Amino acid sequence: MIMNKKHALNVVCFGEVLWDVFPTHKKIGGAPLNVALRMNSLGVKTTMISCVGKDENGEDILSFLNQHNVSTDFVQITEKYKTGVVNVMINEKGNASYDISYPSAWDKIEKTKPMDALVSKADAFVFGSLVCRDEVSRLTLDHLLAKAKYKILDANLRAPYYTTEILTDLMLKADFIKLNDEELLELSKEMDSPYNSFEQNIKFIAERTNTKQICVTKGAFGAVLYYNDKFYYNSGYFIKVVDTVGAGDSFLATLIVRLLKGKSPQKALNYACAVGALVAGSEGANPDISGKEIKKFMMI
Repeated sequence: MIMNKKHALNVVCFGEVLWDVFPTHKKIGGAPLNVALRMNSLGVKTTMISCVGKDENGEDILSFLNQHNVSTDFVQITEKYKTGVVNVMINEKGNASYDISYPSAWDKIEKTKPMDALVSKADAFVFGSLVCRDEVSRLTLDHLLAKAKYKILDANLRAPYYTTEILTDLMLKADFIKLNDEELLELSKEMDSPYNSFEQNIKFIAERTNTKQICVTKGAFGAVLYYNDKFYYNSGYFIKVVDTVGAGDSFLATLIVRLLKGKSPQKALNYACAVGALVAGSEGANPDISGKEIKKFMMI
């Protein structure tokens, strides 16, 4: 799906908004929120559909989003559940593991009539799989997927909060799927793929789910993009990793925005890999990164 380059892009992100709590500090996060923030920094009008608790953490998230010009008109507030919290542990290599509190406010996103119009008018609808761990948010997502034009699935396999059945259903509904290398291998195995190679498994999932566009990230080793029957590669950019939190989200946001703006798949992939690397080289999920900084890093 390619937009007119002069068209002002409008994207909706659906799912978790929460606090990532590190051993020494806490930061606002959640994969769909990270995607929304990065898209917004790239000049795209973004709206977040989620839910926070009626508490200080929720107020701070709403304030933060408003400061960053991400629309909070569709972030619901509930008195029944607390704003989401994730305890993040970082190992010596900078890789993160997560303890995600349940139930949280974002597990209980209720569908509303105005959401239908918002999603049906948007150029793209970004959603993750983690939000499907609770039936309330899952049913709302299912309803909205039927309204969306261009559906982007960011698979987030966080044990024990997923099943192959739900993931397969989401992939069947998506126009674009983003996985990491471990998720690709796990899903291929669960779906009885007879293959071992990256490319064969990507093609296998594309055929099984009737999805023309799949991207697989490989951490420090870049990413592979399968786009309308062709493969594109980037082997990554060297950077000293501070933490990997949010790097994949910024990568996805950048890739989608560049593709929607009509950039070639290869150029879009290269630029997205550079942004992902710069985020991994910074603390937290949403560091400020300028276009000038990105070009300098890419040496273009």
